[in-house]
Amino acid sequence: MRDPPSHTAGAGITSGPLLLRSINKAGKLWGHGFTPKVIWAIVKANAKSCGLPSVAPHDLRRTCARLCHQAGGELDQIQFLLGHVSIQTTERCLGCKQRFHDAVNDHIGLEPDAPS
Repeated sequence: MRDPPSHTAGAGITSGPLLLRSINKAGKLWGHGFTPKVIWAIVKANAKSCGLPSVAPHDLRRTCARLCHQAGGELDQIQFLLGHVSIQTTERCLGCKQRFHDAVNDHIGLEPDAPS
């Protein structure tokens, strides 16, 4: 089976991040990227076609974070992914708390001896 033609190669893009840009009605590049309004419209239209009329971009962001957490992602990694300054913001987004009562370092076998 042949690989589909590469649109990035046709555009002369060989490395680095892919910048998505708007194209006006005349087919000319316009602006420096998608505005939040454009992203909202794309998400809304595609969600509606999937039978999900009330999905917003932030819903997709939160869903991604929760799926990462369910797959074993650590809170600090998810915090970085979402760009949160505070781990508490990430906890609120996920609807969870860090597990201090069963912390990961409780299981490494380095507990001190009990005093005699």
